[in-house]
Amino acid sequence: MRISELMHRDVKTIDADDCLRSAAERLNTSSLGALPVMEHGQLVGLLTDSELSLCSTVHGHDPDVTTVREAMTAPLVTCSEDEPLEAGERLMEEHHLNRLVVVDADHHAVGLLRLDDVSSEPLTLLRPGEPLEHLSLYS
Repeated sequence: MRISELMHRDVKTIDADDCLRSAAERLNTSSLGALPVMEHGQLVGLLTDSELSLCSTVHGHDPDVTTVREAMTAPLVTCSEDEPLEAGERLMEEHHLNRLVVVDADHHAVGLLRLDDVSSEPLTLLRPGEPLEHLSLYS
């Protein structure tokens, strides 16, 4: 199975210089829980709902002043839409990620692959001996 067969295609992006309030509004209209971050037309990071909450609530940053750049994860780990699903799972495991931005040949964001999507596939797609033990490691 290819990543393109399982990824979510309704991915929305946000600019690195946008404020966290704008990011929260955009995340509120998405069920994916993450926004790929753009700067000058290039992918530069990923902002998750958890990072947004931590930055604005726990750390007390003003969501109208704090930029996405200050809260995002960078550098960005991506996978190609043409890769096998196992490659996406491997990247998630190696980098301790819940989500991967899926890119096309021109490195444009075309989707999002979530750990939930990978773990919902039949266990035969996962490596024998470790199908679910690593799932609790990711936040």
